[in-house]
Amino acid sequence: MDRRSFICHTAIAAGAATLPASLFAQTAPTIFRWVPASDLSILDPSYTTAAITATHALMVFDTLYGLDAQYQPQPQMIDSEQVDQDGLRWTLQLREGLMFHDGSPVRAQDAVASIKRFGARNLIGQTLFSCLDTLSATSDRSLEFKLTRPFSLLSVTLASAAASIMPERLANTPDNIAIKEVIGSGPFRFLPQRWVSGSQVAYQKSVEYRPRTSGQASNTAGPKIAHIDEVRWQIIPDRATAVAALQNNEVDGIEVIDNEFIPMLRKNKQIELIKAPLPSIFILRFNHLHAPFDHPAMRRAILSVINQTDYMMAANSADFPEYWNDKCGVFAPGTPMASTAGMDKLTGKRDLARARKLIKDSGYAGQPIIILDPVDTAPYHACALVTEDLFKQLGIKTELRAMNWGTYLQRRNNQNSPAEGGWHIGFTALVGTGNLDPVSNPAIRGTGKLGWFGWPTNDTLEKLRQDWLFAATLQERQAICRDIQVQVMEHVPYIPLGAVYNLTALRKNWNDFQPQGPAFFTLRRT
Repeated sequence: MDRRSFICHTAIAAGAATLPASLFAQTAPTIFRWVPASDLSILDPSYTTAAITATHALMVFDTLYGLDAQYQPQPQMIDSEQVDQDGLRWTLQLREGLMFHDGSPVRAQDAVASIKRFGARNLIGQTLFSCLDTLSATSDRSLEFKLTRPFSLLSVTLASAAASIMPERLANTPDNIAIKEVIGSGPFRFLPQRWVSGSQVAYQKSVEYRPRTSGQASNTAGPKIAHIDEVRWQIIPDRATAVAALQNNEVDGIEVIDNEFIPMLRKNKQIELIKAPLPSIFILRFNHLHAPFDHPAMRRAILSVINQTDYMMAANSADFPEYWNDKCGVFAPGTPMASTAGMDKLTGKRDLARARKLIKDSGYAGQPIIILDPVDTAPYHACALVTEDLFKQLGIKTELRAMNWGTYLQRRNNQNSPAEGGWHIGFTALVGTGNLDPVSNPAIRGTGKLGWFGWPTNDTLEKLRQDWLFAATLQERQAICRDIQVQVMEHVPYIPLGAVYNLTALRKNWNDFQPQGPAFFTLRRT
């Protein structure tokens, strides 16, 4: 190298050394490494109700409406809505410039096809279509709903992840076949070449995305402006392994951690614990087809002595009461449909002597009660043990049937008598948004053998649910939900055992994380 070249190179190097490091850091992509609660196996949000697929949909797709932090619908893909005075015609205008990730424009025809696919499988989508006369695209940016009766929940319905808008050619896939190609118009694009089931999923910031320019990002509503270049999901089924990876800075966040890791993670100054805004509500489910729980008096007797605190302390931990609620009714505490109506039957004085008399008066014949016990699912196993102990105090014979979770799921669908492979008592949890309203809560359905496991028959609950769907105002829906809770406490299709809030762990160099969903478009690295 000659002297002139040497001086030139030295000057360049010296100048570069004086530049701020942030100038070079900007060239490196911002990557968020995430451990979801389960593996992603189905890509189609209208095909399954799996929570992980809904989270995937929030990344890739967009919806006509979004729900804000108060779970109220706000315009998302639409620019304007017009509702006729009689409520029978809704005209929605799409925002200008919306683009799919393949570069094609989002048209009203795409929205119509997507909504029709959603309405074929989704329960609330089916309700919408039960009162729909026609749904059509009146132009490339305008779609029109003509109803046979007013349906004020139309905007809430279209905010569902299952109502994600996809290109017409994909939406026309038969509804009994899950789509394999993922083309959305949301803030991130799915990278199929990097999807390895059971190992990893990858998403890249979409340059085609056109966010709203008004409002504030809140839950699934408002501007979805991605601040990171890539989101990588790393599938790590073992929680201890995931926690070790978080502490070693090999991942940035874990969707759900177990209570046993709380003390360890609280000591780590680089990690933040985030409480989920919506809980899972644990329930004790009766089999209504067979004695003795086919008799409402027997179910009321058990309700009268259930102590939610006992269940929550056993299923969780007495050390962390901030992560559970032992005053829980049908709907998630603190949400619009929650109330104290009828709660005296669950929170009043527990009287074992009175309960024994009620059991005797109900006609209980002393037969052993089969309690299903999924021993590999610790919270439900704890609920089974608490129930067995309570029943012994009541003079009820019990048989605890230990099994793994997979066997439990099969056994609980058995409608035969308990002596022929059936059961009397089972446990599960209603997760997240399943506790917001009567539409998403399968445990209140009263359709007998056609319904969810337990199979209660209750025409009153079915009518109240239908009334709620077509109520005109929030106040009317809240009043109906109070009546629903009173009816649940009277008829006792199940007993709420308390609400549990999942806990997310996140490295502190990340800000503005939305645990509901979860959603990643607000996330920023410090």
